[in-house]
Order: sequence, then structure tokens, then C-alpha cells
Amino acid sequence: IVVWGQYRMTTGVRRDVPIKDLSETGCRFYDRFSSLLPGAEITLRIETLGPFQATVRWQEGGYVGVQFANRLYGPTFDHIRLRLSR
Repeated sequence: IVVWGQYRMTTGVRRDVPIKDLSETGCRFYDRFSSLLPGAEITLRIETLGPFQATVRWQEGGYVGVQFANRLYGPTFDHIRLRLSR
């Protein structure tokens, strides 16, 4: 799954990012200039859905892995996977 999204840091900074490896519990996205560190709290929008609360779990070479505070609701995940992914 590859979809577009946007994350927002607690400082208010927003970035548009391609979201990859989306699951009901988290995802990975690429942000070339990311300063996110493990433990950082963010909100994430996936296309027009969200915001979803998430915690950064890892960051390496511009790739960031996050875990959602709450699992994505099954029908919401299916909608993203079947209709929004390109």
C-alpha cells in the first residue's frame, strides 16, 4: 500500500509524506529531512482520513516507523487499502 498523507508534530510543523507499509497498527513513511526521534508523538492524516494519533518507533535514513495509539478500524483500513492506494 502506498498512499499520501501528512503528519503534524506537537510543534505544529506539518509535512506531506508518502505512506508505505500501512497496517492496522502502524505504518512507515519517507521524509527526507525528518527530525523525528523515537518516542515523538505525532498526528497523521491518511489522504482525507484522520487525524490518527501515533508514536514514532524508529527513524533511519529518512524512513520513519510509527505505531498508532489505536488500531485502525477494520472498514477504515479496508477503504484505504482498496480505494485510496495507487
